[in-house]
Amino acid sequence: MRTHLIATAALLLAFLLPPAATPCAGSPSPPLEGPGEVVTPEEPGEVSESVFASVARFAPIASVFALKACGVEGASSWKRLVVNSAASLVISCGTTWALKYTIHEERPDHSDHHSFPSGHTTVAFAGAHVLCKEYARKSPWIAVAGYGVAAAVAADRVAQDRHHWQDVCAGAAIGILGTELGYWLGDRLTGERSRYSVSVGPQSVAMVISF
Repeated sequence: MRTHLIATAALLLAFLLPPAATPCAGSPSPPLEGPGEVVTPEEPGEVSESVFASVARFAPIASVFALKACGVEGASSWKRLVVNSAASLVISCGTTWALKYTIHEERPDHSDHHSFPSGHTTVAFAGAHVLCKEYARKSPWIAVAGYGVAAAVAADRVAQDRHHWQDVCAGAAIGILGTELGYWLGDRLTGERSRYSVSVGPQSVAMVISF
């Protein structure tokens, strides 16, 4: 169990660390402004994105497949995991995209009118909820780590003036509910179920693990 926690923490940290930039010979290094953000010269109307949020939003879903590839058994077979996670992301991101181009809410930095809901937060929370559904029974701390990264992505988007709080709250809700719907739909497409099930008897409750 301890090995699983260490592996999960290492995977999440690997994705949280911003990639190191290698400047060309003779060219000055770009200045840093805040943790994980590189400020580059901008054209008029151009907005620099936070490296942290752009990378960390993929950390939870990438951790799911990395843990599976390393042999850590989750709630699903490979087939169920691929189908259900794909369905979850398509539903979540499709809903967010449709709302962005329907509502036309202006961003806090006035860069465009696609603020509501937050796409980065949607992806982060959808991945975190997949991580929770697959590995929370191995250790609840794996789920806590995933949701923690997703919450950090949401906070960073607000701190960078790319979203209002209601944008990231809506993105989180869409990511979680979209994942629930994705798993419901995926199970009907594949005919598979979670390896974990609960059996309720007259005087007891038991968990059954299928192999």
